[in-house]
Amino acid sequence: MSSKIKRILVSQPKPSSEKSPYFDLAEKHKLKLDFRPFIKVEGLTAKEFRASKINLADYIAMIFTSRTAVIHFFRLCKEMKISVIDDWKYFCVSESIALYLQKYIVYRKRKIFYGNGKFDDLLKLIKKHKQEIFLLPASTTSKKNIPQKLKKLGIDFTRADMYKTVSDDLSDLSDVDYDVLVFYSPSGIQSLIKNFPDFNQNKTRIAAFCHTTHKSVKDAGLRLDIKVPQPNAPSMSMALDKYIDEHNKKCRK
Repeated sequence: MSSKIKRILVSQPKPSSEKSPYFDLAEKHKLKLDFRPFIKVEGLTAKEFRASKINLADYIAMIFTSRTAVIHFFRLCKEMKISVIDDWKYFCVSESIALYLQKYIVYRKRKIFYGNGKFDDLLKLIKKHKQEIFLLPASTTSKKNIPQKLKKLGIDFTRADMYKTVSDDLSDLSDVDYDVLVFYSPSGIQSLIKNFPDFNQNKTRIAAFCHTTHKSVKDAGLRLDIKVPQPNAPSMSMALDKYIDEHNKKCRK
């Protein structure tokens, strides 16, 4: 008979807010819940970026889809001695990303536009400035859907890879002997295999978010036990709650 689920490892940083649904989940099911990022972001060096032949000074409109993109854009500007121009326009997916610009520019009176968190919403604003030449700071592993949407609208833009996602060193983990391992990206699965090449799944359940991560689990020869999102459980915490409820009920019988 299977034992109850008691230990879960989430391959992400620990939430900064106490209101995270993960903490409610742990309290409800009396779980030992650990957080450990399996991946980390590394910025490309100025030398590596120069190899792309992209001159940052040629652009006046920047598209930011994350804080990470903001960080590495301004880092490279500083390292390459590119002056930040007052006339630059900033198009951000969300207001929180737009406000984050305050770390690097005088926010007041700057040309800043932002959406509601969805790129399709931001596209409406970008379309109004279609005459501009846009720069899209990105990761080497960024999805292709955003460039595809820009191309479809006939936007003149250049994707500029400025950072990359790599496997973190997990030597501080003696093992990954948990009841459930939670993954949000293919990179997390790759890091698991790289750090633990002899990993044997056995009774460990794997929970994965989004179809690309689902595919990575299967491509690695692992078993996908908890597929997220689900029609009645769109978030990871909801899917785990549902799975644990059903599993632990069986264990009590």
